[in-house]
Amino acid sequence: MLTNPQKTESAANLRTDAGLASALRVSLARLNRRLRKQGTGHSLTPTQLATLAAVERHTAMTPGELAEHEKVQPPSMTRVIANLEERGLLARTPHSTDRRQVSITVTPAGIALLKEERRLKEVWLAQRLKDLTPEERATLRAAAPILEKLSTT
Repeated sequence: MLTNPQKTESAANLRTDAGLASALRVSLARLNRRLRKQGTGHSLTPTQLATLAAVERHTAMTPGELAEHEKVQPPSMTRVIANLEERGLLARTPHSTDRRQVSITVTPAGIALLKEERRLKEVWLAQRLKDLTPEERATLRAAAPILEKLSTT
């Protein structure tokens, strides 16, 4: 029986934490790229989409909080907010306790865009999952909480 040397080498590399880290990094980056392509055709950048989703998750944020959360400089976040506001996806309202600040909230149009974006990605991924064996899907079900833990720590 002939074996694929690359697969044998990859399996051997998965035995170490460094090899597993490398394989996960490559696979997750590739999956993330594929998922990004499944979007609605809205022409938002990944930063704009992440910003919109962050504001939705947190209900309302100041521009400074948003910049800190997204790990970008405040002037960059100001430009992102302005662009999303211009498109009608975010709105600025006076801050409830500090008149020098504004709160950023997602508009109904922004919520609808995020909802459709997620729906399209989930449809694509669900279709891909159908190509897997029941055992492979069971493995992914077991791995999902672990991947979530990695992404939040």
